[in-house]
Amino acid sequence: MGKLSTHVLDTTQGKPGDGVVVELYAVAPGARTLLKTVTTNRDGRVDTPLLEGDAMRAGRYELVFAAGDYFAAQGVNLPEPRFIDQVTLAFGIADPAQNYHVPLVVTPWSYSTYRGS
Repeated sequence: MGKLSTHVLDTTQGKPGDGVVVELYAVAPGARTLLKTVTTNRDGRVDTPLLEGDAMRAGRYELVFAAGDYFAAQGVNLPEPRFIDQVTLAFGIADPAQNYHVPLVVTPWSYSTYRGS
């Protein structure tokens, strides 16, 4: 079986995003279910896979990153309301036997992602 993982890169400061709260949701027609809430470690990663084994299923998911709270805790002077606050990455898992790595590369003004393995 595959696994789902993530990490956060703070490109404003050129370092891992340490202490970012991340929520994982399963998304189905008419329903959005919180599966897990984790916080990134000093390396900007989560300590264990978000999904693995029997929990790794085909379907639609969302990762919600509390980026605005992270930058505020870093002492970044942010406008109110924040331009980037909660970043939601909506993605699909087609083959649960594969590894899916969904990172967030973020600044207070922009973000991007890609599918890693």
